[in-house]
Amino acid sequence: MIKYQQIAIEIETYIEEHKLQQGEKLPVLETLMAQFKASKSTVTKALDLLEKKGVVFQVRGSGIFVRRHKRTGYIGLLSNQGFTSELEDFQLTSEVIELDVRKPTQEAALNLNIEENSDVYYVKRVRYINGQTLCLEESFYNKSIVTYLNNEIVSQSIFHYIKEGLGLKIGFSDLYLHVGKLNGEEAKYLGLKEGDPKLFIETLFHLANGQPFDFSKVTYNYEQSQFFLQATSHVL
Repeated sequence: MIKYQQIAIEIETYIEEHKLQQGEKLPVLETLMAQFKASKSTVTKALDLLEKKGVVFQVRGSGIFVRRHKRTGYIGLLSNQGFTSELEDFQLTSEVIELDVRKPTQEAALNLNIEENSDVYYVKRVRYINGQTLCLEESFYNKSIVTYLNNEIVSQSIFHYIKEGLGLKIGFSDLYLHVGKLNGEEAKYLGLKEGDPKLFIETLFHLANGQPFDFSKVTYNYEQSQFFLQATSHVL
């Protein structure tokens, strides 16, 4: 991974972990250069990347500020920290449907960049928000990276365990969104009717070093889920 991308990830993680709010000021450019032992151009690229993602905004002559104004209860599509951090004011629970070690599907192996005879942790669970079904989640974790999972971990926040328990740094993600209709199995788990609308998101999560470690498919309950996406306008 290029150094400015790594710096951007560390700044965004700092903002997330310290729950910095809209308008809070970050250290000046010179301080960031010293902190990351990087040149002015490298740190500037990192900040430009964060600005494009809607994480910070820069005011010439005033400094760098956090841009995190969002409505309560909305899930950020660009967050790489797991949506437990986005919905911390709500009661989030999980029902584990399946957890085992198996060989990946061809699709999962391709996305995780592993051989089809490799081992993955397969996790299938239903997530609830304040007792109401939020989503059906199906995930494949590269077992050579996420070396251990159990029911207790999976019933809580897997990403918190990955960061705190395994000491791994989560980097960037790729999202693919689909709109369609629920099939019978999805409707059963979500407590909806077959044929009801659904938002289906495939996400490939990478570590800070660029290694993909989690390929997930999430089907959201359209009655309970809300999303936000921050955009930045640049005049060319």
